[in-house]
Amino acid sequence: MSKANYPYAEDEFDAPSGPDVPRGVHRAPRSAWSRWWPFLVVILVVPAIAYGLVTFASRDNSPSTPSSSATSKAPGSSASTPSKSPSDDASKEPTKSDEPTEPTSEEPTAEVALATPVTVFNAAGISGLAAGTVTDLKGAGFTNVTAANFVGTKPDVSTVYYASDDLKPTADLVAETIGIDTVTLSESDADDGVSAVLITAP
Repeated sequence: MSKANYPYAEDEFDAPSGPDVPRGVHRAPRSAWSRWWPFLVVILVVPAIAYGLVTFASRDNSPSTPSSSATSKAPGSSASTPSKSPSDDASKEPTKSDEPTEPTSEEPTAEVALATPVTVFNAAGISGLAAGTVTDLKGAGFTNVTAANFVGTKPDVSTVYYASDDLKPTADLVAETIGIDTVTLSESDADDGVSAVLITAP
């Protein structure tokens, strides 16, 4: 039906206010903005909404930080850990008196026995050599000293012999008194005491 044959008068629906308003069953062509703005809304708004929801949910689920008033303890509180003084540690360490002490066994020290029999043998062939040595030993405090001539195999040097270990200090004093450097343990040559064999004059 053409507009000339249309029997009714025009009203507000037949007189559109703008060029883009549809007239009757026909529509004006849509602009590019009207076609793309719904997509822009979806691209921009939906991610913003999703970000906001995630942030809100993570804030609710995050553990709450304990307040300083709950964690801090007031001075003098009964729950506070008592400080440890140095005296407490010292009281726990064992003292020297508590430790068991092992008895120390000391061997008796041999002493000089001036009453030990001392025989002076003259092996040098010098007259009066043994007798003079006896006098020197008696002057040093020896009380049982005799002189004799040596018989047998002579040692290489003048030697003082002693019969046992306990006579070692006595033999050393004899050797020191008459000037002999060689002191030897020999029971067979010491005659159950101390003997001095003089090869040369001291």
